[in-house]
Amino acid sequence: MPRKYFDRIQTIDRLIKIKAAGSPVQLAKRLGISESRLYEYLSFMKESGAPIVWCRMRRSYYYEKDGGFDFRFRGE
Repeated sequence: MPRKYFDRIQTIDRLIKIKAAGSPVQLAKRLGISESRLYEYLSFMKESGAPIVWCRMRRSYYYEKDGGFDFRFRGE
């Protein structure tokens, strides 16, 4: 997979962690992708175990529990 794919997931992850993702339209625009592509990323993240939830009051995504994505190699 292209590095850009992982970079976007890490950006989405960071924005969700700091509760600054915004609406799907805002987030897709911020990432420079279509809204449908954003939903593909969110689906992948959810399938990978991310407890992503939409908050109507904040109009943003958040994680139901602490955690995050890390795509770096970890050596001994």
